[in-house]
This record gives sequence, structure tokens and C-alpha cells, in this order.
Amino acid sequence: MAPKSLFSLTISLSQFTPPHIPSNPNPNPNFPLNSRAPKPSIIICKSTNSQIQSHQPPPPNLPVSAQESDGLGAAAPTRGDVYLSRQKSMEAAAIVLSESKNQRNKMKAKAKVLSVSCYGCGAPLQTAEAGSPGYVDSETYELKKRHRQLRTVLCGRCKLLSHGHMITAVGGNGGYSGGKQFVSAEELRERLSHLRHKKALIVKLVDIVDFNGSFLARIRDLAGANPIILVVTKIDLLPKGTDLNCVGDWVVEVTTKKKLNVLSVHLTSSKSLVGITGVASEIQKEKKGRDVYILGSANVGKSAFINALLKTMAQKDHVAAAARKYKPIQSAVPGTTLGPIQIDAFFGGGKLFDTPGVHLHHRQAAVIDSEDLPALAPQSRLKGKSFPVASVESVPNKKEANKLDGFSLFWGGLVRVDVFKVLPSTCLTFYGPNKINIHMIPIAEADEFYQKEVGVTLMPPSGKDRVKDWPGLQTVRQVQIKYDNQKSPACDIAISGLGWISVDQMIEQTGDFDSASLEKMSGELHLAVHVPKQVEIFVRSPMPVGKAGAEWYEYKDLTEKEEELRPKWYF
Repeated sequence: MAPKSLFSLTISLSQFTPPHIPSNPNPNPNFPLNSRAPKPSIIICKSTNSQIQSHQPPPPNLPVSAQESDGLGAAAPTRGDVYLSRQKSMEAAAIVLSESKNQRNKMKAKAKVLSVSCYGCGAPLQTAEAGSPGYVDSETYELKKRHRQLRTVLCGRCKLLSHGHMITAVGGNGGYSGGKQFVSAEELRERLSHLRHKKALIVKLVDIVDFNGSFLARIRDLAGANPIILVVTKIDLLPKGTDLNCVGDWVVEVTTKKKLNVLSVHLTSSKSLVGITGVASEIQKEKKGRDVYILGSANVGKSAFINALLKTMAQKDHVAAAARKYKPIQSAVPGTTLGPIQIDAFFGGGKLFDTPGVHLHHRQAAVIDSEDLPALAPQSRLKGKSFPVASVESVPNKKEANKLDGFSLFWGGLVRVDVFKVLPSTCLTFYGPNKINIHMIPIAEADEFYQKEVGVTLMPPSGKDRVKDWPGLQTVRQVQIKYDNQKSPACDIAISGLGWISVDQMIEQTGDFDSASLEKMSGELHLAVHVPKQVEIFVRSPMPVGKAGAEWYEYKDLTEKEEELRPKWYF
């Protein structure tokens, strides 16, 4: 028999399990709780006289959550408690998510209000700086905001522009000297960079008076692979008697050489509405639900074109008729539009956007003072000024009137043409703003004459104050022309941002020419053209203008494939 100090007790675990403890409490922490429970086992308890071994508490370093999360403690949650707790957590998360969503919506609404722009120029509305674009007085702003009419607000700068004030806002490379400069030309160009990644229809505008200077040869940097409708503006300024069939063919020929994806070419006038109906029809045909963006260089006539387009479309589309009430502002100041202006102009979907003009540093407008900008904008039909003059009655020396060799011709203070070698019958005809006069001076006296008369008789620049900052005619380009076709002008010398000079022959109407006369009318011409630094000079094929243009212009013979690939033109 065993001693009394030591006894053995054999029991079954299930017999002494309390009702609130699970049948498998798993006292061994090394055994996973979520594993399959083993069968009840026999536990042997041994005791001595001094000490009885009993169940020890969990190790003190084990977290409380680990002790009770799975139901080890006396107050472990039931499945119902766990379900209710989970439901409360989900409801709390839903409330937080709803509050966060409401906060985001409020922030978006606030940002939307703050990003509302002036419908005249596209500048964001603001009430802080009175002299800046987009400024509106606080009372007007709050009143319009309260009635949700901020999109009907015209900023103070646009009101001044509409009354003829010359207020520039663009500086930097391609901007304008004089006046205040609130945004750089690079920043405006950057605002159009998103177009290359967007599916849109591009309507590209070109000024016929400054065709090469306003063409935007790198249009792909802005438009990407989007299709282009080419619109030539201001054709009502071409000389009287111009055959638009010849001009249209000439434009298509020049455009084809630039290898652009042009759908069609349209000759238009925003003033007389010539050709606008054709553009509206082409846009409706090609937009296919996409947004339509009007692109072009600064002061090419985008806002005037949009106003003419809305006027034409309003006859059949009530949406365009409503959009005419808040149309972009028109001004002679380059850089009038400072941001994209969204216009609801189409009934079938898609938006019309007026965009800031692309400011080019190589145009004359980028080098003269802002007060002289109106002088560069022709207001009436161009009248070619020919030298030597056809009539010699007003010229004291008839020999000098019939010959250009050794003379310099000043086109205001912006261009100087030195004639070193020409044919006896060579004639230079200037096409540009009628306000800018032309002076003919011997080359030997040209430098002294320019220094004395610039700002006085040679304008622009106008006034001695602006002459102090005038850089002068720093760029000289030598032009050598081979003249072998007596029926048409030799070429055009286009000055970016101003106009062009046609190099032609003075032909008397005396019937057929003999071989000696034809030989005298053939040869090489040598000219030197002086312009301000950065201004570009283009030597191009002659544009057929005036009545004479229709007589000498020749249409190119095309193959069927060339005819198919060539864009069509309309007016």
C-alpha cells in the first residue's frame, strides 16, 4: 500500500469540466487553437504532503487579447456579441466614409467655384488684384456666386478691351514689351499641351496676310495625331479682283508640302461671313461626338471666327443661339484670350473651346511696343505699293524712278530692303498694313537716314521715347533669286507678322516679246533684307493676288492618287 503522503488520483476531464468552459480549453499554448480538437485524455495529478500541483495561470508575457480573444477568459463574448460588435464597426466605418465623401464633394464644389473663368478671356475670376486679368469686385462676385451665375461674369480687363483699350498681359519669349505682363507665352503654350493626349477635332486658323508667320508649322506638338480642319481667315483683306480659286489652290499646294493630316481647307472672312457655313458643316460632319478646339497663333482672329461661327450655327441650332449671349471678347490686342473658354455650341454633344493664341517670338508683334500693335493690323483691303512707281511725274529724276539698283527701301522702321542687283524691269510690290509708309533712299545714305528718321517718319516704332528701347534692324538676310519665268513673279519675300513683298517685272502691254527682250527679263537678282532680331523672313512661291494673279497662275497637273490624297478646299 502506498504511503499516505503520496496518493494517485485518476479522473476523467469531462467529469469536472465547468459548464462555462469549452470542452477543449487547450491549456497547451504550443498547440494551435484553430486545429482539430483531440479526444479527451487522462490527466494524472500527483501531490505531496507539503504541496499539491494545480493548474497554473498563463505566462505573464502573453498579451491579454491572446488570452481571451478566443474564449479563454471567464467573460468571453458569445457569437451574438461578436456579430453585434462587427455590425457596429461596419456602421461606424460607413459613417466615416460618408463624411469623407461629403467633405470631398464640398472641396470639389469649392474648387469648381474658384476655377470659374471669365467668359470673355478665360482668365480665372479673382477679387484680390484690381489690375490683373479676371478681376471682379467683391460685391459682384458674391452676388453672382449666390445666384450661381459666375459663368456670366465679364472681368474688368475684358470690359476695357471691348472699349478699345490696348491692355497686354503676355510677356516672355513671344510676349509683348510695354504694359503689364501677367503670364508668359510659355505658360500659355503649356496650357494647350494636354490636347496631344486627347481625342479632339482641331480647327487651325491661319491669317492670309501673314500666312507663313501664323501657320504654326509645329502644330503636332500641340494637336498630336488629331485631325485638322485648316481655316484661312481675313480673305476679305486681299487686293480687289483676287480670284479665290487661285488662292485656294495655292494654299492647298503649300499645305500639302508640310505633310499635315488636313481634312479640308476653307477660305473665310469673319467680317463678311464668307465660307463660315462650309466650316460649320465640316465641323458637324467630322466631330463625331468629340470636343472641338480652335487653335492658332496670337491675333489670328480666333475669337472673331468663333463669333461668326456661332452666328451662322444659331440659324439652325438653338444651343448655339443661346451660346452667343456669352461669347469670347474680340480685340486687336494679341493675347486677349488667356485660358481655354468652354462654349456649349452643339446640340448633339461635344464642346467648343476657344484657346489662348500661340505667341511666336519670330513675328513683328513680339518686338514692337504694345502701343504700336494696332499699326500691324490691316483694317481694309490691301493695296500693293510698287517701286519703282508706275508714274514718274512726282519723281524729279526719271532714271532713278525706273531703276532700283543701289537703293534701299524702308518699310516703316521695321524692314529695310537693299537692292544690289536687279533686272531693268524689276518691280517690288509691298503688301501689308496701309498705315505703314515706304521710303526709297540711296544705299549710301540709308544708315544716316534711318538713325535720323526712325520714330519720326519711319514708324513704327513711334515716338522718340520708344526709340530709346528699340533694338534696331539687327538681322540681315541675303536673298538671291534666279528669274527665268517672265509670265509670273519670281517669288514673294514674306516678313513674319507684317506682310510680303512680291518680286515681279514691269511688263508693258506691247504684244509679243522678241528674244532680246526676253533675255533682258531673265537673270539673277540680289537683295539684302534687314529686320529686327528674331523676326523671320520666308522666301516662297508667289501668291496669286489681284487681277493679274488669275492671269499668270497655273494649276498643277495631278495624278489620280495625288488628287485623292490632296485635301479639298472651299469658300
